Amino acid sequence: MTALPPIGLWGVDAPLEPLAGGHRNRAFRTTGLARGLVFKSTRRSAEALAWLAPVHALARDAGFTVPGLIPSRNRALAEQGWTCEPFLEGRPFAAADLPALAPRIRSFHRATAALPQRPGFLSSRDLLTQDRGGDVDLSLMPPILALACRAAWSGLRGDETVIHADLSSGNILHGADGLPILLDWDESRRDLAAFDLAQVAPPSDTIHRATLAWEVACSWQVEPDHARALARRLVGPA
Repeated sequence: MTALPPIGLWGVDAPLEPLAGGHRNRAFRTTGLARGLVFKSTRRSAEALAWLAPVHALARDAGFTVPGLIPSRNRALAEQGWTCEPFLEGRPFAAADLPALAPRIRSFHRATAALPQRPGFLSSRDLLTQDRGGDVDLSLMPPILALACRAAWSGLRGDETVIHADLSSGNILHGADGLPILLDWDESRRDLAAFDLAQVAPPSDTIHRATLAWEVACSWQVEPDHARALARRLVGPA
């Protein structure tokens, strides 16, 4: 990944300003253009990025506005470790607003139930017997912690579908047209719908522990301090 996005590969010449909020990826916004753009660093493969196109289309059908990826002049979705998407403006969501999204999220889940797994990713169910998928590599974690994660996921029931996987209020905006804007699909994958629904409604103890285990596992390499702090809630100091 280059230190700054190679915006010229998208035919762009504009000043950049950093965007705050990302813990795993860097992001910059263009200034002075008629249509603002956002460039984000990415670790995802070309196949994993291409998988998002039908997912985004079905999210729009479910009533969300989604900033789809913009190909470069080379028709690539990523160049030198960077992606490009339109900058969308809206009012921030508050945590208290999240439950109102549940019907749209469920509609999105129903629409994506038949889509395949994202290339390179595994679901929590797959990780009961396999070690590595997406940002998770259980083989790099202390064995007792990996066992605790698997134990937490083994208690989940339900069908798999595509999930957004990061429905925090920071990734959702109120659009001017009344539609919610759903940002940051970097962690999206096929998994149990409960992982999304736990973020828009109070989860059961089983689901809360499963989502905690996922956050520990997917953060272990990229946000180790954060992961270790959460791990104490699963098994004590790790």
